[in-house]
Amino acid sequence: MTREKSTADIRDLLQRAGLRATRQRMGLAELIFGAGERHLTAEELYAEAINAGMRLSQTTVYNTLHQFTEAGLLREILADPRRIYFDTNVHPHHHFLDEDTGEMEDIPADGVAVGALPTPPSGKSIEGVDVIVRVSSRA
Repeated sequence: MTREKSTADIRDLLQRAGLRATRQRMGLAELIFGAGERHLTAEELYAEAINAGMRLSQTTVYNTLHQFTEAGLLREILADPRRIYFDTNVHPHHHFLDEDTGEMEDIPADGVAVGALPTPPSGKSIEGVDVIVRVSSRA
């Protein structure tokens, strides 16, 4: 299990990523990274921020999530056209997506075997393969 990060750890994380530790970034980063690895949507983070008493807009949440992703602190996962998740685990791995609850769970990179990949277009190389295994309680 991943240990919780302190405010100093989070400030250092942002600074190492080349991001200024503004009040709003720090507040959102503490929600995102403070309790270890997790998957969340922008809407979930916005609700958490409001519940924590933060005063910010949804646009600030979206912009911050994208800044963190561009800085390599988060991994963006397009689960379907309606849901984008942000993952604090940026290392190669795959996911289970519970269609009933919307919860996402990690699958280790070696937990999925992918074979017979197509030849990439000329001048391109395959950078990775992301697998989302959709699960449901429905019979």
